[in-house]
Amino acid sequence: MLRRSLLCLVAALAAAPVALADGGSSPPVVQGGGGVIAPGGDIRYVAVGSAQDTAVEAIRVVDGTVLRFTSRPGGWGIPSVAYDGSTGGLSADGKTLVLATAAQGFPLRKRSSFALLRATSFRFLKRVDLKGDFAFDALSPDGSRLYLIQHVSARNSNRYVVRAYDLNLGRLLPGRIADKTQTGWVMEGMPLTRATSADGRWAYTLYSRPGGYPFVHALDTVHGVAHCIGIPYTGDQGALWKLRMSAGDSGRRLSLRWRSGRQYLTIAAGTWKISHPAARSAGSSFPWWIVALCAGGGAALVAGGLLARGGRRRVARALPSGA
Repeated sequence: MLRRSLLCLVAALAAAPVALADGGSSPPVVQGGGGVIAPGGDIRYVAVGSAQDTAVEAIRVVDGTVLRFTSRPGGWGIPSVAYDGSTGGLSADGKTLVLATAAQGFPLRKRSSFALLRATSFRFLKRVDLKGDFAFDALSPDGSRLYLIQHVSARNSNRYVVRAYDLNLGRLLPGRIADKTQTGWVMEGMPLTRATSADGRWAYTLYSRPGGYPFVHALDTVHGVAHCIGIPYTGDQGALWKLRMSAGDSGRRLSLRWRSGRQYLTIAAGTWKISHPAARSAGSSFPWWIVALCAGGGAALVAGGLLARGGRRRVARALPSGA
């Protein structure tokens, strides 16, 4: 009876999402709500609780049945990876689940922690404690490498570097993950929307960048390399919050669409070439109908002139020579 009551309470708490504040400009970890969906889409993992204790549960998507749950001391949540509500923390092979703390710090946290669980059994694997302000970014498909956002500036919360943590070795790897082809690129911005390739290898994030161009950060979670693709957008970047990103064609094509569904641009993975959709007359501000009308009118005038000229010639041939 007690177990059934606890399950009902946990399920009720999961229905009400709570965002727990994080350091830097990374989105907060989440308790409750939709959690993170397992590969295949049949199970969602949700964390609910308080700063003292957190329940983690696996819920069957089709009917909301709680399949299993566990409890961890302290306040933990499912990591958010973008402000559009995208979450992460589950490896592509469905075996490793990462939880993040929501310890507060101003302007930056002095310590950050992550807990790793075996997703299929909720067996506790390990805890990662780091000095400094770190937020979850991505996980390699096999769950062996954890990628983190390290906030490095107390004056500018948008400044960050990407770091890799080797879970097998149990240590933060030296250096940062950066686009080596653009040595002068400064990592700065807010993550707006996220897309991941079907195999979990590539994590794509659109960042707004005040004072510069927005960009897509393409992270190869297998080889630990990154590419930054600048977006030639010069308008108010507040409008970019309405964009959503998706990865199609086996991850070889990225699409950015407005929430209305209208296509903004596509990016070819690998070449990173940007393509804008072809202009459609219905959506264009230029009055192409006037051009069509004038062209049609001109054709009619030319045809009319030819007919009139031919008629005059026939009349001239019909008249007597002295007329």
